[in-house]
Amino acid sequence: MPKTIIVPVALAQIEKVHAMLEVAKQLGGEDGQIVLVTVIEEVPGYIAAELPAGLLESAAEDARAEMRKIGRDAGMELPVEVRKGNPASGILAVASERHADVIVIASHRPGLQDYFLGSTAARVVRHATCSVHVIR
Repeated sequence: MPKTIIVPVALAQIEKVHAMLEVAKQLGGEDGQIVLVTVIEEVPGYIAAELPAGLLESAAEDARAEMRKIGRDAGMELPVEVRKGNPASGILAVASERHADVIVIASHRPGLQDYFLGSTAARVVRHATCSVHVIR
């Protein structure tokens, strides 16, 4: 059974979190450690310069609190990772740093832009060095 399971969460689309956590619990069994991850996309420098001081740090802290709440709502106290940058790269970095055995990620039905740009889930599947379980 996998020991470390990464569950990336897009806070703007949390409708699949419950299903992802259920799969992660089944995969990890009693000894598995589930780590919740969210990645806040970087704001271009010319925009960041116009934002109030501390706004990005506040957003990261709000995301951390929301992720902890998601864990508590599922009846678990889970480790939380909040990163800044590209979502796929951030997820893969956490998986690498924590020596993840599996990533449980949600995907959506691809739209036209996904065929040209690719979705975060598709990038994670292509570049992960561990197993990836995709929830659709």
